[in-house]
Amino acid sequence: MIVINIEKAKGIAHEIRRAKRAEEFAPYDEVIMKQIPDSNATEAEASRQAIRDKYATIQTNIDSIADVESLTTLVGEL
Repeated sequence: MIVINIEKAKGIAHEIRRAKRAEEFAPYDEVIMKQIPDSNATEAEASRQAIRDKYATIQTNIDSIADVESLTTLVGEL
């Protein structure tokens, strides 16, 4: 029988969450970082905050999961 360490699985789930978050941040990071003329930095920052909020909720959900099946489902939805 295979036994899965839930804490290690959560760590892996967090790595996946961070990677997905970075993908979503990328276009807005470029606008903020390069200060591209004719781009709306305020709008980009608002989008970045929405992404932060979304992934903060996902982080809380990962931390509160108690079983591997639920964790697998959550990661699959990312």
